[in-house]
Amino acid sequence: MVLDTYGRSSGFCIDPIEKKPLFHFHPGSRVLSFGTAGCNLGCRFCQNWEISKARYDGSLHTRASPEDIAASASSRQCRSVAFTYNDPVIFAEYAIDTARACREVGIDTIAVTAGYIAPEAREDFFAVMSATNIDLKAFNDEFYRKWCLARLAPVLETLEFVARETDAWLEVTTLLIPGVNDSDREIAEQSAWMVEHLGEQTPLHLTAFHPDYKMREASPTPASVLHRAREVAISSGLRNVYTGNIRDPRGSSTYCSHCDALLIERRGYSVTASGVSKWRCVDCGAKVPGVFA
Repeated sequence: MVLDTYGRSSGFCIDPIEKKPLFHFHPGSRVLSFGTAGCNLGCRFCQNWEISKARYDGSLHTRASPEDIAASASSRQCRSVAFTYNDPVIFAEYAIDTARACREVGIDTIAVTAGYIAPEAREDFFAVMSATNIDLKAFNDEFYRKWCLARLAPVLETLEFVARETDAWLEVTTLLIPGVNDSDREIAEQSAWMVEHLGEQTPLHLTAFHPDYKMREASPTPASVLHRAREVAISSGLRNVYTGNIRDPRGSSTYCSHCDALLIERRGYSVTASGVSKWRCVDCGAKVPGVFA
């Protein structure tokens, strides 16, 4: 059986790697991004619903084989190709074949996913990925059932699998919705779980929600909520915690987890890595966690 979406995309775009978001995977590099249509979750707050909720026949207007995509990324000086916009789990065969074609020409591949995938499919899917950002939408099952029409446990299993059983670089994103999944207690519990099961150096991106799709009456996330959540996550043991969808130089830059020296400064998508040498802190010599050229 061949998927209707195989070889067809809802569009291609060249992005900075920080937009995925990945902050510890070839910072400052270019990535060729694409997706198809549809999703395996039903998030009422989807920030990309025009694609994730679209019917494939009305939105898949670009045809490209895996080999075409690999060649296009290489010719445009992209370090990697990202499967994004909608969840690549639902076009896994296309993503896997494209990842293999990219490897043939030295291009890395990235899965931007909610991690809602069955155990039988996890191994094949993540075996060909160089990096992944997994969207951990909340740290309680009730949220997943009510707002995503899904369950939390499979996502946690995927996170552990990637961290322990694959070579893919892992970063995590949580979209904070005011009054829904942004309590100090939930952020602390999620952060403590990440420290124990994924490792204290695993980057966490806490991003701002804006009203969309079926949650248009909700309030956007204030910057103060993200600042507070970042402090809670750091206090719970995570070393690399970032804020997103707001202007926050401190919350978007990378600091040494040993001496707090500024390593990589980010202002928007402008990246300056003046605090590192051979990907070690120039002040104390500590190794910066991640994947770097």
